[in-house]
Amino acid sequence: MSDRTVAVWDGKVRIRVQSKGSGPALVFFHGPWGLTWDPFLDELAKSFTVHAPEHPGTTPETPDDVYQLDGLWDLVLCYDELLQALGLEGAALVGHSFGGMLACELAAAYPARARRLGLIAPLGFWRDADRVVNWMMLDPARLPEYVFRDPKGEAAQRLFGSTEPEARVRLMWAMGATGTVYADEFTRRIPGARVQTVDGAGHVPHLERPEIVARMLREFLVG
Repeated sequence: MSDRTVAVWDGKVRIRVQSKGSGPALVFFHGPWGLTWDPFLDELAKSFTVHAPEHPGTTPETPDDVYQLDGLWDLVLCYDELLQALGLEGAALVGHSFGGMLACELAAAYPARARRLGLIAPLGFWRDADRVVNWMMLDPARLPEYVFRDPKGEAAQRLFGSTEPEARVRLMWAMGATGTVYADEFTRRIPGARVQTVDGAGHVPHLERPEIVARMLREFLVG
């Protein structure tokens, strides 16, 4: 695995990128608990060259870089600059939760950047009748039961077991969990989109069922 840091936004924002694998380029945008290289990314790296950037504000060494950005659009511009620096155009974009919303925004703003788009439990829509969980209002000790189907399982321990749950909440990006109720919104608004569900998983299916989710993505992205 290679690890590099790219400075963007006139050098004011430093984004660390972990890369591994061989094959077509795939960029993975992580969710709100920071980036952890896990079995899911290892599965993808068997078929793709996976580039996994850390969102500004989630890298322990540079937590304050995020304050250079005023909002989501600034972040989209930063990622376009990052992909330019990495020489990536026409890559597969895959995102989880907040990272899914970010991948959508990046693909909409810069279509040439995205060959295909894979979204895992993405954020992005709101309906008053279908309110999403606001993680910032939860008791942090209860967070795993809202995120995982099995809050005491191996995947939950891997994400939260070595630290207090609140230490993994990235407040800048923690917005809530959409579940499957909003899937129709994405399929209605993205031409050609389709939905696949994963049994036995919560808001992080790629952590609880990494081989299954990686296979689904592989079949879609190379199809």
